[in-house]
Amino acid sequence: MSITLPSGFSFDYDNLCNENAVTAEELAELAPKLKEACEAIGVMRKNGVIRGHLSKDGTPEKVLFSQLPYIADDHLNSEATLAHLAELTDSVRNRVDAVVSLGIGGSYLGNRVLFDVKCGEFWNSKTAEERGGMPEIYFSGQNIDPRRTRDLINHLKHKAAISRSHRKRELTVLLLVISKSGGTLDTMSNFMVVYDELKKCQDISIEVVAVTDPNTEKPTLLKKLAMEQGWPQYSVPDGVGGRFSVFCDVGLTMAACVGFDIRQFLAGARAMDEACLTDDVMKNPALLNAALKYLAGEKHGRDLEVMMPYGDYLKSLSEWYIQLLAESLGKGERRSGEQSPYGRTPIVAVGTTDMHAQTQQHQEGKLNKVVQFIRVADWEEDYVVPDVFPSAPKLSEIAGVTMSAALEVARAANAQALKEGGRYSAVYTLPKLNEYHLGELMYMLALSVAYEGELADVDAFNQPGVEAYKRIMGPGLKAAKEIK
Repeated sequence: MSITLPSGFSFDYDNLCNENAVTAEELAELAPKLKEACEAIGVMRKNGVIRGHLSKDGTPEKVLFSQLPYIADDHLNSEATLAHLAELTDSVRNRVDAVVSLGIGGSYLGNRVLFDVKCGEFWNSKTAEERGGMPEIYFSGQNIDPRRTRDLINHLKHKAAISRSHRKRELTVLLLVISKSGGTLDTMSNFMVVYDELKKCQDISIEVVAVTDPNTEKPTLLKKLAMEQGWPQYSVPDGVGGRFSVFCDVGLTMAACVGFDIRQFLAGARAMDEACLTDDVMKNPALLNAALKYLAGEKHGRDLEVMMPYGDYLKSLSEWYIQLLAESLGKGERRSGEQSPYGRTPIVAVGTTDMHAQTQQHQEGKLNKVVQFIRVADWEEDYVVPDVFPSAPKLSEIAGVTMSAALEVARAANAQALKEGGRYSAVYTLPKLNEYHLGELMYMLALSVAYEGELADVDAFNQPGVEAYKRIMGPGLKAAKEIK
C-alpha cells in the first residue's frame, strides 16, 4: 500500500499498516483527532497561528514555515528574495575561492543536506571549472572543537600560500555566518576565532555574509555588526524555527553558493504541500505518516525511530531529520497542562552500511522501533559489477548486476526480514536524487511533525528543553572565564 504523487514520489506504508502492525481499525478510530489536526494545520497555513504556541520569551508567535514553498510578494520567499540569493551566486562565482558556512542546528544540518545532495564528498577536490566556477565549501560552528577549528584554519592558510605562489594572488574566503541573534555560542566562538586568524594572514582576503534577524528597529548583535561592518545580509525570519529553516535564506544561502536549483527545491516542497491539503488521510502523505507513527508509539510501544536512507549522500538528511523529530515532538508537557512526556527517540542509520552494524538490533532487539527507509529509484550514474576475477566463483556470482540494483535488493531484503520478525517499517521513494524530489521529502517530513504535534497535543514548534540548558550555560561560561 502506498501513496504516490504525480511526480513519482511515493510513501509505502505496507509494513507499517496491516493486521500485524497498526491496523485499519485503529486508524479509523483516530478519525476525530485527524479531523482536528487538519483543521489546526489549515489555520496555520492561513494565518500562522498554532494553538497555544508561544515564543521562548512567552509571547504569541506565528508559525510560518508552511508559507515558504510559495513565492509571493507578501511571503518570506518572494521574487525579490530569490533575486537577492541570485546576487550571492553571482558574487561568489569565479571570484570567491572558499566559503566557510558557520551555523549549528538547523543552520548547519539543513545546509549540509543541500550541499551533500548537490556536491558530494569530493567537491573541494574538483577544479573551479569542474565546479562551474563555484567555491569550495567548508563547515564550521557546529561544535566548539579547538582541534578541528585549528585544522580548518591551517588548511585555508596552506591553500592561501599555494594561491600566492602559483596564481600570484590572495585566496578569497567568505565566511557565511548564520545566527538569528548573533549570540549563539557554538557558531560565534568559531566565527570569531576563524575571522581573527584568517584576518592575520596576508595571503587571505576575507569577506563576511551575515544571515540573521532582519529587524532594524531592535537589531540583534549580529545585525548590528553587519550594519556597522557593511556586510551583505540575509534573513533568519521570525516564525521559522531552525529545524524548518532549510526552505528560507538560512538554507538557501548555501544553495546559492553551490548552484543548487532553489526554484526546483521550493517547487517540490510546494507540490508536497498541495498534495497534503486534503483531509483524506489515505491521500495525504504527511498526515498518514504522522498518524501511523503516532499510533505505532501510543498503541504498540514503538518509541524509537530509525531513519535509514540507502545512499551515502543522504546520511545528512537522516541527521537533519533527527533534529526535526527530537525538537518538535520530544516534549514533557501536553498543551492541556498534563505532565505526560511524548516523543520517539530518533536514530541515524545508512544502508547498506548499518545493515552490518545496527540491523542485528533492529531485527532481534526490543520490539520498540519503526524503521524508515529512503530509496532512490533511478540513480543518475550507475555501474555494472564486472566479472574481473572469474577464477573466484563467489565473486562471479555478484557480477553482472548494477550497483543500484544490488542496493535495492539489500534494502528490500532488510524490509522483508523486519516484516517477518514483526518489526515495523516504511519507505519513501524518490524517483531521482535531485532538488525537486528532495524538496518533496523534506517538506513532507516537516509537515508530518506539525500534524503529529496536533495528534499528541504537544507544541511542535517550541523547544523548552533547549532553553533549559542554555540558562545553565551562561553562568558556567562566566565561571570558566574567571578561572582562566
